[in-house]
Amino acid sequence: MKSVLRRVLIPVVAVVAGLLPAVVAVDQASALTKMTHSQATAIFSAAGITWSSSGGCSDWNNPTCTSFTNINDSTVYGVRTLKQASGCAIRITGGTEVGHASGTYSHRNGYKVDVAITTCVTNYVHNNFTRIADRGDGYPQWRSGAGNIYANEGNHWDITYYNCGGC
Repeated sequence: MKSVLRRVLIPVVAVVAGLLPAVVAVDQASALTKMTHSQATAIFSAAGITWSSSGGCSDWNNPTCTSFTNINDSTVYGVRTLKQASGCAIRITGGTEVGHASGTYSHRNGYKVDVAITTCVTNYVHNNFTRIADRGDGYPQWRSGAGNIYANEGNHWDITYYNCGGC
């Protein structure tokens, strides 16, 4: 609630005080707003985004499952933005389940998803994003205009969503 108030109230006060023009773009949702697995899958389904797991399950404590439990809303909306902007089929193969590398901007903390590599997705990333230095483990990376990072790990795209990419 505090985040929502900050995103809406501060710009409104600034407009009233004459510090900003009357047209104000409200900040996108905080990356710390968490979703349930059901909430995320409903948004993915509505957008035509699919997901799969090697174990055919969604238990976030099982590394063979693909779970969206506690995923950041900005990650969910970021994947939806990728789908809409690229026009590509998007299949998520990894979410917040255990078994991924740890860290602040990790899968488990809701910032990352793995997306299946397709020619369409790869062409979109290469043609629309900026190639940046390889990741520490040697995987090539691209940065979107919104600042999200796409790393090609060979058999999937490991995507870190710091924000929803203009959702």
